[in-house]
Parts: sequence; C-alpha cells; structure tokens
Amino acid sequence: MRVTTFGEVMLRLTTPRRERFNQARALEMTFGGAEANVAVSLAILGDEATFVTRLPKNDIAEACIQELRGLGVNTRAILRGGDRIGVYYLEAGASQRGTTVTYDRAGSAITTLDPSEIDWPALLAGNDWFHFTGITPALSDAAAQATRDALKAARALGVTVSCDLNYRKKLWSPAQAQATMSQLMPMVDYCIANEEDAEKVFGIKAEGAEIEQGRIDHDRYIEVAAALTKKFGLKGVAIALRESFSASRNGWSGLFYKDGQACFSRRYEIDVVDRVGAGDAFGAGFIHSSGLKRTPQQIVEFAAAASCLKHSIFGDYNRVGRSEIEALLGGDGSGRVQR
Repeated sequence: MRVTTFGEVMLRLTTPRRERFNQARALEMTFGGAEANVAVSLAILGDEATFVTRLPKNDIAEACIQELRGLGVNTRAILRGGDRIGVYYLEAGASQRGTTVTYDRAGSAITTLDPSEIDWPALLAGNDWFHFTGITPALSDAAAQATRDALKAARALGVTVSCDLNYRKKLWSPAQAQATMSQLMPMVDYCIANEEDAEKVFGIKAEGAEIEQGRIDHDRYIEVAAALTKKFGLKGVAIALRESFSASRNGWSGLFYKDGQACFSRRYEIDVVDRVGAGDAFGAGFIHSSGLKRTPQQIVEFAAAASCLKHSIFGDYNRVGRSEIEALLGGDGSGRVQR
C-alpha cells in the first residue's frame, strides 16, 4: 500500500537513565514526530511510505533525513528551507513520577512554509492513503493551509484519509483546535483518537472514564466513537485505550467502531520503557492492517499489538516488524529469549 504522511519531525533530546533535567549532564539524541513515526512504522511493516515536511539545510536536518531514509521512508518530497528544526526535550518518568516534555519548536522550518510549494495532486497521485494529525494544523496558519490543500487533493483523487486528533495544549487552545479541526474533519474518512482528544477538541467526553485511576468504561467509548462518526460522517473511529496506573505500568487496548459495530482488542499489561510514539504505532498498525482488507476485529487487534510492543522500545519509532506483531497476536507474549 502507498501511504503519504505530512507533519513535523523534531530533534528529540532525552535524559539518560530516566534522570531529571536538573541532574542530567548529557542528553541522548534521536528524532521523532507523530507523522514521521507513522511513516517509519509503515515502512518497516512493508508499505511504501512517503513523509512530507520542511527542514532547514543544516547537518542536524540532514542526519534526520538520512535516518528516515535508512528506515525505509521515501524522503524525496521533503522541502528544504527555513532556519531551524524543531526540538523537544524529554524527561522520562518512572513509577509515580510522570514523563515531562518541553518543546522548543517556535519558528521551525515547517511553520514558515509556503503552502504553494507542495504540489499535492502530483504528490498524492497513485496513493492509497493519506495521514496527518491535529498537531500539524496547530503549528501555524501556513501549516494549516497546507493540510487543507492536502485533504482537498486527497478527496479529489479518491485517496483514503485518516486523522489522529492528537490534541496538544501547548500548541493551541480547545477553542482554536475546534475551529480548525471542524473544517478539516469532513474531508476525513477515519479518525484515530485517545481517551482525551475527543473531549478537548470537540467536547465529546467518555463519561465515567478515569484514566488516572486506571478505569475504562467501554460503553462510554462506544458513545464517543458513535458521536464522532455521526458528527463528521466518518467511515470509522479507532481509539487507543490507555489505563495509567503509573508512569511505569499501563493497561493498553483498542477500539474500532465501524458500521455501528464496536470491536475491542485484547487488553495488555505493559511495563513501560518508552510510551512516546505508542499512539502513532497504533495508528500505523490500523492503517497497515486496513490495507490488508482485514475484518474490523483483526484490524484493531493488529493495531493494539503493534502499539503494545512499541512501549518496549526506546525512541519515537516503532522498530517492530510484522512477524513480531503476528507472534504476539498468536499468544507469544512471554518475552522469552529468542534463540
């Protein structure tokens, strides 16, 4: 399947050994960003994944592009220009101390792009799927316009579109998010969300869900998915369900709502190595398995298993192949040494 994603990729600087920012004397350098994470996962799963963004002409951006290319992502549509790559600093939590993210992305290359620089009809021709998240239109008016242009081209070409709502309070307010996303969602086929997105962006809340207490009410999430489907005429809604018992231990499962039917995946108990990018791994698993023409139940099982495994991998990218996901689906979740 040919898939194109559009968004920002950033330099990620992480404190080693779960140290606090005020005690670390070194930072570990990787790269990541929601749509780039999805593209990497899809490439590793065997899809033809293209990532579209804008990066400056410097050595850090070049290292990022080389890493993406080395992971199988088509980087030929990446624009070059602007002054800087966005940066985010991550202090990994443990036990009852939560993970902290600090952004330094103002004025990054993608925020100052000229939307007319991207020829979306030519770029999306022959594609099966286009994916973006709510982070991209939150970056700037220019990024929001480029997203609208992409969706119009995808709609005209008959390309399936998915959107992960991915609300980020450090980028915009709920009112701003609702105003912009309400214009984009009618051009979306499948919405991907988590336990907070629908409430923050559209005021649609899963009543009775208390993620901090590790409690999920399945019926309420079905209501959220049904409300999103009705509001925007969606083909389906996929929701990642996280139960946060602590920063180190989570419950994890997924829901796929389509044609009035709700399918819930198996539930996983996870000891967290790195939770950043888990939602993107869920989205990539959803897209990949949808392309295989599987049943809704098989699709959500694959997405949940893929994102379950992501929690065991340091960094944004889900470096997990299809055979490993299929093994987990087959019941091999022991974590035993493979010889």
